[in-house]
Amino acid sequence: MTRTVIESRTKTAIIGFDEPFCVIGERINPTGRKILNEELERGDFSRIEADAIAQTMAGANVLDINSGAVFSNKMAEDPRYADNNFVEPELMKQLVERVQAVCDTPLCIDSSVPGALENGLATAEGRPLLNSVTGEEERLELVLPLVKKYNVPVVAISNDDTGISEDPDVRFAVAKKIVERAADFGIPAHDIVVDPLVMPIGAMSTAGLQVFALVRRLREELGVNTTCGASNISFGLPNRHGINNAFLPMAITAGMTSAIMNPVAVPIGPMKIAEKKAAVEAAGIILPEGMDDEAFVQIFGMGSTKPRAGKEMEAVRAANFLTNNDDGGEAWITMNREAPKAGQEGRGRAGRTGGRRRRAS
Repeated sequence: MTRTVIESRTKTAIIGFDEPFCVIGERINPTGRKILNEELERGDFSRIEADAIAQTMAGANVLDINSGAVFSNKMAEDPRYADNNFVEPELMKQLVERVQAVCDTPLCIDSSVPGALENGLATAEGRPLLNSVTGEEERLELVLPLVKKYNVPVVAISNDDTGISEDPDVRFAVAKKIVERAADFGIPAHDIVVDPLVMPIGAMSTAGLQVFALVRRLREELGVNTTCGASNISFGLPNRHGINNAFLPMAITAGMTSAIMNPVAVPIGPMKIAEKKAAVEAAGIILPEGMDDEAFVQIFGMGSTKPRAGKEMEAVRAANFLTNNDDGGEAWITMNREAPKAGQEGRGRAGRTGGRRRRAS
């Protein structure tokens, strides 16, 4: 069976047909994150480090590191910063170094800039995943030699110089072309992870059915592992978590073996807590003195002030269990085991020491 091996210095993640679904954490990406862009421009990597730790704790098997930052202030001072080929190679090196300093989760090096890809590969310990190569001949000639040189697996995205086709047969043909061209470089099919491209279901009603059918073909005809940007399916829709939570198990049962996704439920911030407290007080509800924010958000069903595994991770873990890729349900049980409250460590049900009591005879 096809197995794609990704390694850090001390850990191994496997994407495979008979393996638990591989979660590739997407949070280390400045695209669309204004505050993160500003922090990186100042040389502040604290949020990157926190995201790496939070995603690992939430269950990410691999961490995607994307260097696509926009340094607006520096750009105004030095026109070289308008060129990603100038910005990304050094930034990628710094990102990889910072992430490896705080966790040993295997990495996925993600950029459209060849220099950033090579710097990431040269800096990463172990055997990272490279993200990505597409079907354009120029891109194949730039990226596949790097894949061969560093002996790493690569994400193959099913579009070429004609763009992204809405026809799944065309996307399959592009994937097949990439697999065949990789073979010309001596890169085996088990080191190709195909992204069949998930379309938004809100824009294309057959998007889900298309990707499920494509994944089956890629698995059966090309023998390759697959991945996707999981949240693409719900783009532009309300209750995106609901769509994502249904999509992931369905994709898994169709044969998808990994996804680039957010494993973390975003913590509730102080502004939302203050707004909720004001609404509670306005309703005449008196809160206990000294109630901390975590207790407050838990009581009112707001989530948590701390990073934790998100609903999508629940869907993945449940799917692993149901497809017999969670031996004895250990991962599912561990994920859903509540941590004991302060002072109740070692106690049984309802906080009683020693668990269930025997009835007196």
